[in-house]
Amino acid sequence: MRLMQTARLASAWLVARLPLKSERGATAVEYAVMVALIAAVIILAVIFLGRTASSTFSHTGTCVSTSGATC
Repeated sequence: MRLMQTARLASAWLVARLPLKSERGATAVEYAVMVALIAAVIILAVIFLGRTASSTFSHTGTCVSTSGATC
């Protein structure tokens, strides 16, 4: 919900700052802001989940290699 509010605020700011004369340009700006925000969320999710998955696989590999003696 907060992400959509931020996107709307950013798009409103861009529309106010750019000399646009048609709704078509405003829509393009809104889509560009939405795509940028979605890309940022995806990148952050991949970074966070990548670290978590790496840690999980490392722990599992350690348990398998030690025949579960220390797990």
